[in-house]
Amino acid sequence: MKKELMKILACPVCKGDLELKVDEEKGEEVVTGSLYCSNCHYSYPIVDTIPNLLPPEQQT
Repeated sequence: MKKELMKILACPVCKGDLELKVDEEKGEEVVTGSLYCSNCHYSYPIVDTIPNLLPPEQQT
């Protein structure tokens, strides 16, 4: 995931701002990490550069 996407990404549940936590980075891309919503208290994982922004009830 490119860090510049943080400008347009929002929590899919409450539309609030997301905080980026980077575990692994390669150049300008976040390879693994998470996006955290402080309103909903939920983290959305980033795996292999792809953020999973499905609402919690739709994740398996």
